Amino acid sequence: MSKVILIHEVTGLGSAGDVVDVKNGYARNYLVPQGFGVPWTRGGEKQVEQIRSARATRELKTIEEAKDMKARLEAVTITLPVKTGQGGRLFGSVKPADVASAVEAQGVGTIDKRKVEIPTAIKLTGDHEATIRLREDVVATIALKVVSAK
Repeated sequence: MSKVILIHEVTGLGSAGDVVDVKNGYARNYLVPQGFGVPWTRGGEKQVEQIRSARATRELKTIEEAKDMKARLEAVTITLPVKTGQGGRLFGSVKPADVASAVEAQGVGTIDKRKVEIPTAIKLTGDHEATIRLREDVVATIALKVVSAK
């Protein structure tokens, strides 16, 4: 096991500024190369405090914005045109990036694709749901209408 200081939020692991114990391979092959974390060192404790204080100042501003965005997201149904074959089956599946771009295209707002969580793979046209984790404590559930692109 190795200790890693998270620089960005990682779903299911922690938020920026957290020090987490993960398996060596996960840290070496994913967290550090992707820029989600840095190896923990004694000098890194100062860095942890800086990340946490910066996160705290950002959170104060963003809590109202997150609640406003949640209300806007839950008030509309996001239409997602995709390529389909016979019987409404999709070529592939709907990705979080597709949902994020559809939300932006409909003028609701801009969201990060890493915040979008699709509980089960969407492989058919119809009505579906996805969640968007705007903050740790603010989660919006959005309605998706997957339609065949003309």
